Amino acid sequence: MIPRQILARARLLARPAGLSSQTANHYYPSLEFHHKLQTRRYSDAPLPIPAAANPITTVSPEPPLVPVSTPSLTASKSSLNEAELKKFAAISETWWDADGPFKPLHAMNPTRLAFIRSTLCRHFGKDPHSSRPFEGLKFVDVGCGGGILSEDDSFLAFIDCFIMFQPLARMGASVTGVDAVEKNIRIAQLHADLDPTTSSIDYLCTTAEKLVEEQRKFDAVLALEVIEHVADPADFCKSLSALTENGGATVISTINRSMRAYATAIVMAEYVLRWLPAGTHDWSSFLTPEELVLILQRASVSVQEMAGFAYNPLTGRWFLSDDIGVNFIAYATKNRE
Repeated sequence: MIPRQILARARLLARPAGLSSQTANHYYPSLEFHHKLQTRRYSDAPLPIPAAANPITTVSPEPPLVPVSTPSLTASKSSLNEAELKKFAAISETWWDADGPFKPLHAMNPTRLAFIRSTLCRHFGKDPHSSRPFEGLKFVDVGCGGGILSEDDSFLAFIDCFIMFQPLARMGASVTGVDAVEKNIRIAQLHADLDPTTSSIDYLCTTAEKLVEEQRKFDAVLALEVIEHVADPADFCKSLSALTENGGATVISTINRSMRAYATAIVMAEYVLRWLPAGTHDWSSFLTPEELVLILQRASVSVQEMAGFAYNPLTGRWFLSDDIGVNFIAYATKNRE
C-alpha cells in the first residue's frame, strides 16, 4: 500500500510557490492522477489484439499442447534505450572537461554526495563523522558514466559515478560501477588506476539486468540521473530492487516532469546557457515524484525521504532544498520479504 504521507508530501513540495489548494487540485487531482498512472504504459511494445476485435480472425486447428515454462524473474529483459546510449557514447571523451557537457554534474555532485552520506549513515546506523563509516558494505552505481578524477585534494571536481565512488570507496565501501557504454568504463578504470585508494573499484561494462541474472546483491544501489534515459522506468526499478538486499537502501535522482523543469533543465540549460548539448533531455521521459514513488512501491521499494536541488547563480553552487519541482533525489528502502 502506498504511504499516503509520502504522496501528500511529494505533491506539496512539488507545488509551485503561491499555488492555491484549489489550483493545486486542478494540477494534482488524486483520483484522476492515480487512474492515469495505473494505465500509463512504460513500453512501446504493441498491445495484443483481442480475437473478438480482429475482423480477419480465422479458425485453425488447435496446436498440440507443449510444456510452457514460467519466465524467471531474472530473465534478460533490458531497459536500455539505444538512442540514449549512442548520445552519451558520442560525448564520452569529455568526462574530464570541467567546462564540457558534464559541467552541471561537477557543481551538483558535492550536494548529491552530502544527501547520500547523510541518509545512508542513518540507514545503516553508521557514524557520519567516521572517516570510514561504510566499512564492509557493498555499493553499486548503475549507469555510472566515465568519471573524472580531479587532482584537487578537495575531491569536489568529480563527475557522475566518480564523485560518488571515490569518496565512498575512501569511506570504506566496496564499490562496483556499471555502465552500458564501454568507452565510459574504460575512461573510469583508467582514472581509478591513478590512485591506489580507488584502484579497487570494480568497473563493469554491463547492465542492471545482467547483474540480476548473475544474482548479485548490494547493500545500497544508486542510480543518479539515469532513470530519465532508460526505455522502461518500471522494469528498471524492478532490476534495482532485485539488486538490493532485503532491508537495503536505494537512492535515485532525476528531474521532475514539470513546466519549471522544462524551462530550466531544457530551455535554459541546453539552449540558453549551453550547459548541456541540445537534445540531452526529453521532457516526456521525466518522472514526477509521485510517479517515482508508485513505481518503486510496485517494485517492493519504499521511499523514505526526498529532497530537491536548488541552484544559487551568485555562488554557482547547488544546495539541498524542500523544493522538488525540478531536480530531486529520493532515498528508499527495500521491503523485507
